[in-house]
Amino acid sequence: MLKLTVAEIIAKIQKGEVFEAVSADYSFSIKIESYVNYVCGAVHDGHQFRKSLWEVCWHSEYERWYEEDPCTLQMVQSHPIVIAGRDSRFEYDLNRAEDTAIYTDAWGKELWKFPLDQETKEVGLKKHRDFYKVVGALMQKLESLHENVVVFDMHSYNWKRWEREVPTWNLGTANIDADRFGTIAKSWSDKLGTMQLPNGIKSTSAINDTFQGNGYFLKYITQNFKNTLVLATEIAKVYCDEYTGVIYPEVVAAVAAQLTELIPLQATEFEKSV
Repeated sequence: MLKLTVAEIIAKIQKGEVFEAVSADYSFSIKIESYVNYVCGAVHDGHQFRKSLWEVCWHSEYERWYEEDPCTLQMVQSHPIVIAGRDSRFEYDLNRAEDTAIYTDAWGKELWKFPLDQETKEVGLKKHRDFYKVVGALMQKLESLHENVVVFDMHSYNWKRWEREVPTWNLGTANIDADRFGTIAKSWSDKLGTMQLPNGIKSTSAINDTFQGNGYFLKYITQNFKNTLVLATEIAKVYCDEYTGVIYPEVVAAVAAQLTELIPLQATEFEKSV
């Protein structure tokens, strides 16, 4: 894997080069094996947390991990185009607009022992801007090559905090064009519901049940690239123990293996349907 500046990454994308790289500050990674019509994104996979913030953050490492989306990159790593955040959302949240990307509190608990100064915030906000410069360049390139593009925006959620039965998979569609893309979104939800998982875990799927797809990654792409559909796809954390942090590798592997088949199938179906 190369270590490249944002300018170098964008230049490679504009030239149509294939490469795998981490940004020079290690804040995100990108892999392009071929310029297909679909992208896999894992913006909340990251767990890195800037050392200068350790002592000023009330949340423990486990509390941060609990609200991140571990293994979502691993679930889609085999696909030709993958972009992922490497830093924790607790430093800056790539799924929020820049003006709200740095939390003051998180899930009902104050985050910082004292307010962060602007210089400290700017370190994270620059990483946020750089990530979206690359996303913009990537989507512009793909839309120049394909009539339509689909982005699989992968997330996970803590299902045990819900006091009712919730789906294994949730697809958030509140911010996509239902008339234009509703059928393909329903098709993706149906495919997810057919997944076979080990350990007796059932795979159910619903649309706009636990989350509605209001993230900035989806909104940024949808608002700026009219021929791209973003499928905000959340898996309940059935692949780990939310309370201990133990990962179930056999479940992660099963999800990854089946997404290897289902994602290209959905991208092909989308290409033919629009």
